[in-house]
Amino acid sequence: MGRHRSDPMGIARLALAGLAALAVLSLIVVGVLSLFGALDSEAEPASAPAPGAGSSSSTTTTSGKVPTVLVECVADRCPNVFLKVAGGDVLLNREMARGEQAQSFDAKVDVVLTDASTVRVHVNGVLREPGGTGERQEFTVGKEE
Repeated sequence: MGRHRSDPMGIARLALAGLAALAVLSLIVVGVLSLFGALDSEAEPASAPAPGAGSSSSTTTTSGKVPTVLVECVADRCPNVFLKVAGGDVLLNREMARGEQAQSFDAKVDVVLTDASTVRVHVNGVLREPGGTGERQEFTVGKEE
């Protein structure tokens, strides 16, 4: 009976294995970069701070666009602030801390404030009257044409 013998691995097989490993590594790197890009772009629309929002009665970002709604927490904690694109995605649904801001440039935004006295709200750049202590407010704001 004859003995079976393994042929030594040729240079072509080594090159092919190296290219396959390089392709897998490239796919992993592209996937990780895409994931980080997707996570970064999700966070910006709802919680991007508006420069110059302070205590002025008009709010404008550096691009010159006025947000449809800008909510700024003026108490140590602002219980459950809810912002939602009318008929669409929830932008914010959580407690906010002092100085934290949330804004939206969408055409129509539903707003629910658990304690309206703890936040300062600007609608189309105009300061909205603050609510009473512990007062819950629900309203919809629309973009001025």
